[in-house]
Amino acid sequence: MKEELEPHVRDISRALGGKVSEEEIERELGNYLNVYRVSLDTAKRSIVKKHGGNPADLSLGITKTVRELVPGEQSVSLLARVVSVNEKEIETEAGSKGILYGFLGDPTGTAPYTAWNPEGLALAKGDVVRIQNAYTKEFKGRVEVHLGNRAVVTKEAADLLPPVEGGRLTVPSGPATAAKVVDLKEGLSNVGLTARVLSVEAREVNVAGEKKTVRSGVLADETGKVQFSAWKDFGLAEGDVLRIEGGYVKSWRGIPQLSFDERATVAKLATEALPATAELTQSPRMWIEDLAERGGGVDVTIRGILIDIKDGSGLVYRCPECRRVLRKNVCRIHGEVQGTADLRVKAVVDDGSGAITAVFGKDLTELLLEKTVEECIAQAKEAMDQEVVRDELADLLVAQPVEVRGNVTSDDYGLMIIVDTARVLKVDVQEEARAMLEELEG
Repeated sequence: MKEELEPHVRDISRALGGKVSEEEIERELGNYLNVYRVSLDTAKRSIVKKHGGNPADLSLGITKTVRELVPGEQSVSLLARVVSVNEKEIETEAGSKGILYGFLGDPTGTAPYTAWNPEGLALAKGDVVRIQNAYTKEFKGRVEVHLGNRAVVTKEAADLLPPVEGGRLTVPSGPATAAKVVDLKEGLSNVGLTARVLSVEAREVNVAGEKKTVRSGVLADETGKVQFSAWKDFGLAEGDVLRIEGGYVKSWRGIPQLSFDERATVAKLATEALPATAELTQSPRMWIEDLAERGGGVDVTIRGILIDIKDGSGLVYRCPECRRVLRKNVCRIHGEVQGTADLRVKAVVDDGSGAITAVFGKDLTELLLEKTVEECIAQAKEAMDQEVVRDELADLLVAQPVEVRGNVTSDDYGLMIIVDTARVLKVDVQEEARAMLEELEG
């Protein structure tokens, strides 16, 4: 493992200009990977940011499959076959400029690409290429690969990937990997899942210049819920029990999402194959450690100790245009504005396996305080201190056992739960200890 990480340790050191020793970088990288359970790419960018560097200076990308690509990556490596190549002239401030665009693919899927500096770049349909230092963006719901100034493209042996047939890559056949919802995490492919449709709706998106209908919603089994996107009309209806073979998992807005298209098989099973919808709508209790490994989750419940109230909690004022929290009546986008009062809590909850940032909105904060936002404004005016509300929240909540329920997202800064419901628990310590002991004893 140490040998595998050595080039990435050196890469981080180069990006930081040698300001941090390689021993310290190796220690931090090990913590991110083994303790916080984040991806190597995320760990590298987080360490560079932490020490004041620019993640764009990283030169060694992580080789990914097309399905593993997510928007906003700055140093991507990809082994792919060129599915198509097109030329186009665009107008820039410096005048007319030629670019190349088309599609790249591998056995997991295809993605559009744009080469902004095609001089000396010999791309031909069918080529297998290794791309380093590309970056990704999102356009109309799809991840795009961009080859900029730092990108390096080298031609590889043609037999490294399946051939292109009829404009797309052939996909090796094989049995799908059986999984439960709780097992789904970013990067998994050829997944086999049995789940019930809790909700489904159709929406129209624009993919590569053509309109396409995608059906999205929520699936569930006994272990939890997952958002899904179906890129073919499988005739899905709310309440259906499905057996999906050939799905793949990508992160969408910080939460794992199951996607499946015409390459997947979807069969409808007897409704008795899974518990009834009412049972599956319950929110499963999960450990923070497991959520970190999965990369988030839909409608989960966490129990833990609220150990801290973060700055920016309590009575805040928001920009009426973009809803960002103001600092001294100034929005970083719209300048000095007349703010709108709001209440919120940004807290840290620890369940013994890890910690998570929990964000409570206005309605929940009012319930916890048993005060309205107007009463909090009056309280702050009387005390001549806006922080009086935050202090009251700290006295009320810090060191209290709590249960929170909502969607958990994951990004470079860790896990965050947007809390839908919350309650302070009244814990019988002896009973909890007895239950834990029974669980440990099997």
